[in-house]
Amino acid sequence: MHIRSFVWAAFFAALTAVGGFIKIPVPYVPFTLQIAAVYLSGCLLGPRTGALSQMLYVLIGLAGAPVFAEGGGLGYIWKPTFGYLLGFIAGAYTCGSLVHRFQWTRAQDIWKANLAALFVVYAFGCTWLYIAMKWIAETPLSIGQTLWFGFLLPVPGDLVLCAVCSVVAARVWPRVRPIMMTRGMGG
Repeated sequence: MHIRSFVWAAFFAALTAVGGFIKIPVPYVPFTLQIAAVYLSGCLLGPRTGALSQMLYVLIGLAGAPVFAEGGGLGYIWKPTFGYLLGFIAGAYTCGSLVHRFQWTRAQDIWKANLAALFVVYAFGCTWLYIAMKWIAETPLSIGQTLWFGFLLPVPGDLVLCAVCSVVAARVWPRVRPIMMTRGMGG
């Protein structure tokens, strides 16, 4: 990887952290703007560097920097929302893989990649929410409650961000593609 890849990864990790401070409290899973950085990092940086940006974000938070929606530190692993953070890594990789493999540049195609990333994030998130509430918090949620609080309540805002980020990525990609490709960041 080129040094510019790490710089871009750090930039998108910072964007994810900023997105965590812009939140609307919803029971169990607050709505934040973090997923916008996940979509954009995957689309613009590619699967590896996009996932690296989200991994860097998670590692910085676990190291103790208060960058998560509810703080930071190694103990955050036990929070019910930690699965969403792991989902950010897999989601950025998924989005980046689809966009770069199929060379999607139109907003409607990028929207499909962002939607796939959204479902990956929620699959990780809801799974960990269910496990954490049942075995860590010892206040279990049923599968229906997990889907309600972990998916159905927060997903409308994330779907709006999915569409907005698709348009943004489609407009930005032609301008950044020459930079990314000449620096070995296309994947």
